Amino acid sequence: MAVEFSGAKEFREVMDRVFTLMSEDPDMGPKLRDADVPQRFEFEDLDQVVNIRAARDGEDGCLHWTWSDDVDWTSKVQMRMSSQTANRYFQGKENVPLAIAKRKIKTGGDIKAALALIPITKPVYAQFSAVVEAEYPHLKA
Repeated sequence: MAVEFSGAKEFREVMDRVFTLMSEDPDMGPKLRDADVPQRFEFEDLDQVVNIRAARDGEDGCLHWTWSDDVDWTSKVQMRMSSQTANRYFQGKENVPLAIAKRKIKTGGDIKAALALIPITKPVYAQFSAVVEAEYPHLKA
């Protein structure tokens, strides 16, 4: 049985938690900010898009994201996937290179830069899994 979000509102709420975990983590956050790889994620099944970039001087946290394509930056990496694939990925249950090969994740732009971020973001898997366990058990992958 597929694990599903109750809708776009819950999906955004959960993904905002993931991005906040990464942005505020004392190890991950600065590394992601310094890597400075603007990304655009499209979640086809929920008709949602989020653009993420490194925080600029004067902005809180290490990452900045907006649920819109109306942004003043250009993404270096584009990824398109289902909300279920995103949920599995952030729980550490989706092998990204394999998912790209199987077209579960469709990519564009500098994929090498995106793959280089995986070791940096690996700690979010356990953090997000703990959030799912405590607050969203129906999303456990």
